[in-house]
Amino acid sequence: MSDAPITYASAGVDVEAGDKAVELMKASVRRATRPEVVGGLGGFAGMFDASAIARMTRPILATSTDGVGTKVAIAQALDIHDTIGFDLVGMVVDDIVVCGAEPLFMTDYIATGKVVPERIAAIVGGIARACEEAGVALVGGETAEHPGLLDPDEYDVAGAATGVVEYAAVLGPQRVADGDVVVALASSGLHSNGYSLVRRVVASAGWQLDRHVDDFGRTLGEELLEPTRIYTKPLLELIAAEGVDVHALSHVTGGGLAANLARVLPTGMFARVERGTWTPPAVFRTIQDLGRVPQADVERTLNQGIGFVAVLPASQAERAIELSEARGIRAWRLGEVAIEERAHADGLVADGVEVVRGAKGVDGGAVQVVGEHPSA
Repeated sequence: MSDAPITYASAGVDVEAGDKAVELMKASVRRATRPEVVGGLGGFAGMFDASAIARMTRPILATSTDGVGTKVAIAQALDIHDTIGFDLVGMVVDDIVVCGAEPLFMTDYIATGKVVPERIAAIVGGIARACEEAGVALVGGETAEHPGLLDPDEYDVAGAATGVVEYAAVLGPQRVADGDVVVALASSGLHSNGYSLVRRVVASAGWQLDRHVDDFGRTLGEELLEPTRIYTKPLLELIAAEGVDVHALSHVTGGGLAANLARVLPTGMFARVERGTWTPPAVFRTIQDLGRVPQADVERTLNQGIGFVAVLPASQAERAIELSEARGIRAWRLGEVAIEERAHADGLVADGVEVVRGAKGVDGGAVQVVGEHPSA
């Protein structure tokens, strides 16, 4: 047994490195703000002036928390850490938009085996840039050093955000009507779900992250690290647009398209989604073919090229598509919604095809994905 004194530093925690990381990230965090933010970086709590909420008729606060999952392993392997923040912000704030709320502020949490100031600053810099793009204030965060629990180069990230919406404007199943249609908004790639499957497929095939893949036009690692698209501002604009009455939105994340759409449909409502309306981008076909992943499994795990869906009246679909594409997001009519009894009577329900009902504890509607994707 050594007689040497044990300090926090000798136990593996470098307080000075943490302070340096904060100094390095200050400039980027300063840009991710809103006029309502009170105080600056370094306080025990982030503060936000909510007086505008008091002028609302019946303000409803919406909150969400999430992480990035095992996509961080790709960032760590490539030693690229300034994009993972977009995945974190997208997973958190775009869940809030689903109910029609405007995300207001966010906090983040980073756990790492060893604080490397430049790496932490790169991670937070990405979070701040994503918050700036979403119009969300980054009001605080925490970096925790966990020696012995995580390896020195390992880290995980999580975050939480809060938004607000007028009660009368809340989107969801209560608005969905017979005859509505489903409009798809394209994803930027894999986003931040299914990476345990993706990494297993890639490892099993023996592919390296620096492998150039012609179908991607870049390396495998660059494709897998493509940041999650931030839909916040385009969707808020769509909700507020004249001539468009969005009834429901769904963020296509874990569980896939059918399950997440079912969550925002009322019980007794049926949605028929047509594979023939789109071709999944090359990365989805590659993962499926490389791992011989069954169709049902890949559709439950990956977004298949659709990051969001909107449910709205059929007469407004083209307007919604135009507005989305004006913001650089490809959109298309994906399917239709009907009362389930009518769907059966009109032959909308295909025999022998799985019908997904609700998900994540929600006793929602029913969704059926039919047909085949067009060839690339």
